[in-house]
Amino acid sequence: MPTSVPEREPQPRTGDLRTAEEDGFAERPGEASLLTLLGLGAHEEVVYRLLVDRPRSEPADLTGVLGPQEVRRALDTLVERGFANVRRAEPEAAPRYQAASPLLALGPLLEARRTALHQAEFQVTDLVERHRTAQARISGAPVEVLSGAAAIRRRLITMQERARSEVCALVPAMRIPTAISFEDNLDAVELESMRRGVLQRSVVERGWLERPEAAASLDRLVAQGQRISVVEEVPVKMVMADRHVALLPLDPEHDEAEPVALVVHGSGLLTALVALFEQCFERGRLLRAFDGATEEGTKRRARAAPRETVDPVDPVEAVDAIDAIDRRILSLLHVGLTDAAIARQLGMGHRTVQRRLGALMRRAGATTRFQLGWHAGRADWLD
Repeated sequence: MPTSVPEREPQPRTGDLRTAEEDGFAERPGEASLLTLLGLGAHEEVVYRLLVDRPRSEPADLTGVLGPQEVRRALDTLVERGFANVRRAEPEAAPRYQAASPLLALGPLLEARRTALHQAEFQVTDLVERHRTAQARISGAPVEVLSGAAAIRRRLITMQERARSEVCALVPAMRIPTAISFEDNLDAVELESMRRGVLQRSVVERGWLERPEAAASLDRLVAQGQRISVVEEVPVKMVMADRHVALLPLDPEHDEAEPVALVVHGSGLLTALVALFEQCFERGRLLRAFDGATEEGTKRRARAAPRETVDPVDPVEAVDAIDAIDRRILSLLHVGLTDAAIARQLGMGHRTVQRRLGALMRRAGATTRFQLGWHAGRADWLD
């Protein structure tokens, strides 16, 4: 009786051809290829991966997983898009293909995709905030609750980006920021907001001025038009946009592990928060910009230059204008900093600050710091 002979399974071409798994382009079940996500077709990716491992290959060397026609079409596409180049040793010889550097070929695609994802993330965040705002308006609830640093950060930035007339902030001297640092918020939205003409007013604790980096950022803001009032203590951290919505922590004393914030909409509570801000702002002393940082400071010093003729009746006019460093020392003294804190901020010795203040007191004929402050106001040493 004749016996049936089982068919032999087709064997791959001899040589260095390996399986898809060995060449590293086989996809895991349910997982899209990363190169496909960057814009390569499935066949082009297979051939490109083979070319990366097999420089100067002929088309026939790349068949196996794909047929000859599929390989040739993929090679034509790769050459056209700059992922591969082709050479012939002789006019009649078979073409040989070589993969372009993945860094040069795929880098621009990766950067373009990264940019697109960032834009998509921004749009999603904007839609989320608009949805929350609309839901809060429909429900009539005067307060929303936000949980987590990421959600709070997004809302803070969105509130400031959407502000049209004014942004007000109460800024306590927190050592560890929970959602966004003072400096990051400055770079992310505050400067752009001021360029759009939105009035910025802040009440900051005096402790901020004892940190050189924070003090430099405050100087930068004042020089660009923000009004900053300095107080001894700020009761709570808060940001308020257009007097229409405010954000503040639910529990300032326990806000580091998993922060929770309240978003307050138009209501009696919001009215109370507006009044709280105004009281704090009026109670403090306005921070003045360092003269060297503004064009107005240069003009002001020119107006205050020594005069050729002096009215002998008014002793104030007889005192020469002070330089920028003395003006800065008086400005910091005006908002309540100690001599030691002023020295740290200006990068000079404690005794140097005291010596300069002593010289100013002698020039003003003052025997106390209070008298020096009164004279500085009359002599235009601060404004």
